[in-house]
Amino acid sequence: MNGKVVVITGGTSGIGQVAAEALAAQGARVVLVARDKARGEATLKRLKPGQAHSLYIADLASIGATRALAAQIAAAEPRIDVLINNAGALFNSRRLSPDGLELTFALNHMAYFVLTEGLLDRLKATPGARVVSTASRAHQGSRLDFEDLQAAKSYSGFEVYGRSKLANILFTRELARRLAGSGVVANCLHPGFVATRFGDQSGGMLQRLMPLAKLMAVTPKAGADTIIHLASSPEVESQTGLYFYKRMPVAPSAEAQDDAAAARLWAESERLAAQAG
Repeated sequence: MNGKVVVITGGTSGIGQVAAEALAAQGARVVLVARDKARGEATLKRLKPGQAHSLYIADLASIGATRALAAQIAAAEPRIDVLINNAGALFNSRRLSPDGLELTFALNHMAYFVLTEGLLDRLKATPGARVVSTASRAHQGSRLDFEDLQAAKSYSGFEVYGRSKLANILFTRELARRLAGSGVVANCLHPGFVATRFGDQSGGMLQRLMPLAKLMAVTPKAGADTIIHLASSPEVESQTGLYFYKRMPVAPSAEAQDDAAAARLWAESERLAAQAG
């Protein structure tokens, strides 16, 4: 990874922080995106020095803020070797983003979509560039309801989270199709159930149950391993549009392999992004 530039969201804790530290240790220069400045600066100090790592502060739940972030990074970085879409959350009750979208959908899917789209020119200009998106096995059993993507009719934190992770896989599938022949590969992964800060701010009974559930979780180091693999391994340079677990491509659910749904989600995401201005 010597001399390579890695942009990562959700890199101030958990698997994202482990991945950022590991890739910096391999020689990459890390462009860290954080919501909280203090935690972002603390993470920067943990990265291997001498690589001129940088930090950007943004609310990824806001389409406008994410679009502005992408423009800032694109202006500062003539090349981007790896984009890691990793920020995400689960909320026990329905909340709205600054754009009026359901917050899980906005943060877990639209942020991936808008940031990636804003950095595509830089990725395409970089030989062997990669997009790595954190999905989850939680997508199993989920199906997108295009008539209610914002979960206005009914809301369950786990169900909405599962649909957002299905969206991550469909996004990766359609992105890989659109990038065919460009030299950029796009893959996603299930990191496992990891003992991180995930769910700590979800609210309600879910937040109270998380500490017990995490007793059975894998470590952030184990969860980050496949992210690091997809970002750096020569084995992945020609693999694209796939869903990985423990470094191996595995089959996601049938719904996650629906090309028509992937194309429809892309079109709807474009519409929502344009609507946000």
